[in-house]
Amino acid sequence: MSTELTFETIIYEVEGHTAVITLNRPHALNALSPFMITELRRAYDAAENDDQVWTIIVTANGRAFCTGADVKEIPGDGKVINERPYLSTYEQWEAPQEGTPPFRTMAKPIIAAINGICCGAGLDWITTGDIVICSDKATFFDPHVSIGLVAGREVVRLAKVLPRSVALRMAIMGKHERMSAERAYELGLVTEVVPHDDLLTRAKEIADIVNSNAPLAVRGTRLAIHKTLGLPMHEAELLAESFRERVTRTEDALEGPRAFVEKRAPNWQAR
Repeated sequence: MSTELTFETIIYEVEGHTAVITLNRPHALNALSPFMITELRRAYDAAENDDQVWTIIVTANGRAFCTGADVKEIPGDGKVINERPYLSTYEQWEAPQEGTPPFRTMAKPIIAAINGICCGAGLDWITTGDIVICSDKATFFDPHVSIGLVAGREVVRLAKVLPRSVALRMAIMGKHERMSAERAYELGLVTEVVPHDDLLTRAKEIADIVNSNAPLAVRGTRLAIHKTLGLPMHEAELLAESFRERVTRTEDALEGPRAFVEKRAPNWQAR
């Protein structure tokens, strides 16, 4: 059984315990318009707050995954159009997220399945996703300096997941330096390269594997990593253990050992 919400610039579908969000502006290479950003936020919120959804996949239609902000809809001052008055919300004081899932404030894991060209703000899904796979047709670059803009948070995030010299090379060579899917895999930017036509099938297989595990344990483990990356080791260990302690008080924490002893598949309830 599948449920679907209706959007104009994206497709949202739920199959089993997996929500699939598909960027669907192929004519614009899935560049992020303000309206598309609004729809993505609605979709992320729907998935995060749906108890039946345990894992989220983000992918795209067409030959591009996402080519960043739609420059045709950015004013001359370079600010991305916002539907709310300027600086009227906390979100506008934060580092801009554009199409990125609210990975700092959500618990459910994100699988990014990159189908083609991925650049600019599209790179944010690569650097903030929990599991990232790509098509053998995928390419990665950051064009900001080539169109007169500073490459900001995108390359700061890249420099956290790539060797410093590689991130700098991509950042300051702009659109003239493109990374192949194979090179991205070699450097750990993605964890798997699959034949183009098999990309979504493989992403769903990975989601099914994740969903075969205890969902609250998955979320606690994910948070333990995300919330401690910038902490000294001892403080990180203590915070991670606090997530472990919370999950030990759930029904699923009892179901796991019980199923193991009874030699059967566990019946996870996410509670």
